[in-house]
Amino acid sequence: MSNEVINKVKSTNQKYLKKNLENIPVKVMSQLENMDWTYLDLINQEVKPRGTFSPIEAMELSEIEANKSSLKEKGLEAIKAGKVAAILLAGGQGTRLGFDKAKGMFNIGETKELYIFEQLINNMMDVTNDAGCFIPLYIMTSEKNDKDTREFFEEHNYFGYDKNFVKFFVQDMAPATDFEGNLLLESEDSLAMSPNGNGGWFNSLIKAGLDEELKAKGIEWLNVFGVDNVLQRIADPVFVGATLESGCECASKVVRKANPDEKVGALCLENGKPSIVEYYELTPEMAEARNEKGTLLYGFGVTLNYLFKVEKLREISKNSLLPHIVKKKVPYLTEEGKLVKPEEPNAYKFELLIIDMIYMMDNCLGFEVERNKEFAPVKNAKGIDSVDTARELLKINGVNI
Repeated sequence: MSNEVINKVKSTNQKYLKKNLENIPVKVMSQLENMDWTYLDLINQEVKPRGTFSPIEAMELSEIEANKSSLKEKGLEAIKAGKVAAILLAGGQGTRLGFDKAKGMFNIGETKELYIFEQLINNMMDVTNDAGCFIPLYIMTSEKNDKDTREFFEEHNYFGYDKNFVKFFVQDMAPATDFEGNLLLESEDSLAMSPNGNGGWFNSLIKAGLDEELKAKGIEWLNVFGVDNVLQRIADPVFVGATLESGCECASKVVRKANPDEKVGALCLENGKPSIVEYYELTPEMAEARNEKGTLLYGFGVTLNYLFKVEKLREISKNSLLPHIVKKKVPYLTEEGKLVKPEEPNAYKFELLIIDMIYMMDNCLGFEVERNKEFAPVKNAKGIDSVDTARELLKINGVNI
C-alpha cells in the first residue's frame, strides 16, 4: 500500500483499519487507493441551504399534441442522423421487491415471462422500428450486478436489439462510514461500498472510455432514464424534437402530480436556474399553491427521463458535483470481526444526484407526458408505485403480460 494511503488511514484515525495496517487485503488496498478521501471531509460540514424556489413553465400536453407531427419529424431526423443515444441507469438491485439481483432482471409478467429490461427494450424498439435504425444504448451497471446483467442480456439475445449497439459500463462506487467518519468493512477483504448515486453516470461513462465513442459517432444528445419505469418512452422523437425546437440544453419528462403531497420531486427554478425541489422541501403553502388556471405551481413531477446536450455535459463534468450524505442501514464488521446487521440507520453513504446536474444547466424544458401512458414506476413490492400498479398500467396500455 502506498505511504499516502497509510498516512490517510492514520491521520483520519480509522478504527476498523489501523490495527491491521501491515496486512490489509489486496482488494481493500485497491479500494482505499481509488477512493475519494475528500468525502470524509464533508461529514462535519454544514449542509449548504437551498436557494429561492420559484415555479417553472412546461410544454403541456395540449401544445405537444398541436405540434406533434412537426416535432416528431424533427426528432426522427436527429435520430436517423445518429445524433441521439440512450443511457439506462441500471446499477440498482431489486432489494425492495424481495429480489436479490439487478432490478432490470425482475419478471414483471403474470402469465408469461416479461422482464423489466425486456419491457424497456420493447419500448425502445417502437422508436427504432419507426426510425428504421438502431439507437446506441449504454447501460450503466454496478460492481454488484455487472456480470449478471451482461450475462442476462446475452442469454436473452438482447431481447431482439442489435447487440452491436449496446455497451455496458460500471458505475463508480463510494464508501460507507459510521457517524464518526470511520470507513466500514463489509467483510474481511472489502470495504462497505455502494454505487455513488445517479448523478455519477457521466463521469463513470468517461472513465470507461465511452466519451471517445460518443465523439467518434457524432452523438450530440443523451436520453438518460432509470430502470424503474416500465412504461416510459425512450429516445422519444417528439421529446427530442421539442427539445431541439426549444433551444434548451436539457429537458425533463414530467407528469402532473396526482396530489399536492405526492412524494415526487418537482421541476422548478432555484435562484432563477432550472432545478428540482423535493416533496419534503416544499412548505404546505408551496405544495398547495395554484395559478389562475387552478394548476399546481409546483405540480410537474419529474420521472427520471432526461435529455442532455453532450457538449454541455462535457463542460459541467469538469466541475465536481458535491455528494449528498444520507443515513442508511449498512451491515459491517466490528473491530473484533463480528458481522452486524443493523436494524436502524448506522452509517453515512455518499451519493451524487442527477438533480444537481440539472441545476448546472442554463435552461431546461419541462415536457409533459400522460401519467397513465408513460409513468409506471416499480419501486415497491406492494402498494403505491409497486409491481401490482405497474402490471395494471401495462395491461391498460395493451401490453400482454
